[in-house]
Amino acid sequence: MSDAHGQPETRMGNAGLVPTLGLFTTVMLVVGGVIGSGIFRKPGLMAGQVGSPELLLLVWFVAGTMTLCGALTNAEVAGMIPETGGQYVYFDRMFGPFFAYLYGWAVFAVMQTGSIAAVAYVFAEYAGQFVKLPQLSDAVVTATTIHVPFVGNVAPLAEIGTRGIAAVLVLGLTGVNYLGVKLGGVVQNIFTVAKVGAMALLFLGAFLLPTGGTMANLTASSSVVHPTGLALVAALAAAMQGAFWAYDGWNKITYIAGEVKEAQRNIPRGLIIGMFIVMGIYLLMNIAYEYVLPVDIMAKSKLVAADVAEKCFAGGGRWIAAAVMISTFGTTNSVILASARVYFSMSRRNVFPRVLGKVHPRFHTPAASLVVQGIWSTLLLFSGTFDTLTDSLIFVSWIFYAAGAYGVFVLRRKEPDAARPYKVPGYPWVPWIFIVFATVYLVLTIYNDVVNYQAGKTVLINSAFGTVLVLIGVPIYWLYRRKEATPAVVPMPR
Repeated sequence: MSDAHGQPETRMGNAGLVPTLGLFTTVMLVVGGVIGSGIFRKPGLMAGQVGSPELLLLVWFVAGTMTLCGALTNAEVAGMIPETGGQYVYFDRMFGPFFAYLYGWAVFAVMQTGSIAAVAYVFAEYAGQFVKLPQLSDAVVTATTIHVPFVGNVAPLAEIGTRGIAAVLVLGLTGVNYLGVKLGGVVQNIFTVAKVGAMALLFLGAFLLPTGGTMANLTASSSVVHPTGLALVAALAAAMQGAFWAYDGWNKITYIAGEVKEAQRNIPRGLIIGMFIVMGIYLLMNIAYEYVLPVDIMAKSKLVAADVAEKCFAGGGRWIAAAVMISTFGTTNSVILASARVYFSMSRRNVFPRVLGKVHPRFHTPAASLVVQGIWSTLLLFSGTFDTLTDSLIFVSWIFYAAGAYGVFVLRRKEPDAARPYKVPGYPWVPWIFIVFATVYLVLTIYNDVVNYQAGKTVLINSAFGTVLVLIGVPIYWLYRRKEATPAVVPMPR
């Protein structure tokens, strides 16, 4: 269907959003949205879990391969349904409005807003390496701390300087994306190229500088950690969680399909090219880490990239701090740009406040959704609970990832004659491999949560808490469904 100007209604007419992003920006949004702080922080912890450089590389390879299977599967649906809202719209076609709403609510409640807060917080932490950030006295922090049952203490004024910098970043980038998706895309391109360039320099420095490492480190196992049997399986599963956190965010590009030129062609290509780039970067970075640092030294490192850089050249730690800031800046922008389109689409389907479905008449952006997202992300930031919330929603995210892969089978059965510019290679094996792997991962997550809870290592079972957070949105859904007889602002085409 087309409007009076001959533009597809899903892209320009009824939606009001202008397709301005090309393939390069689409790839940069995938790469920038995935590469955040995980590759700089997680490898040290993971090395301590598996105790072997070869196994560590295997974990990154397997996690990347499984994520790529998910991206390849998702790309078929992305090419078939190039609409703003991405995964939310897909679930509506696959399983109906209720399941789609649960996904959209999870995105709004914490899955993406919590990610915005968390990544912006990491940016602000490293800003503290260059400027002294103000802090309030312990007495003030204690006096304003609130205890929340089953969650723990919430101290909104703790680390006020760090949170203040993070809030400025969130609100500033919200403003950039409010002014236009093209401007947000330009910012994304610059910072993604910068972060990849910084990692390339670190990789080259590790192997070319005389202060680098030795090939023996790539095969020398830990003298302390050597799990076997079930302990090895548990160690690999725990390390996989760290890798999946670093690979997470690959599907956000589908949220802005309505603003991508030739979306049926560029969204699948962007997903696949972007994830191959990310996987290659992660494997090369870990090879560099292992080449410079023995696995036991890696295991003691909280920021392994900084330790590698410091060994390679003087002042390397501060240089990596700057690289982390560049990386997290770009990731924060990517999540802000993409995620607001989900609430926009939910409003257009009459399951969220109508104001969120309005397009700015001048900037052609989902302005209201961006503003509400920015405010809620900032509140999560100062709540001090976003780490708990995002940990809980990782579990929920993988439920939706598995459901999205299964939805390919559903759509092939329900809409066998629909145009599919791209079809997942290796069908049906690739989707089923991803579904089975995701299911095993979810079961292991529940098992680890229960064991840790019983051992007193956590105050709640994160998988159950995340599920409860999603179900809280159910009454809101039925409230809006009762108003269904009233037409939405502008009905979204199907």
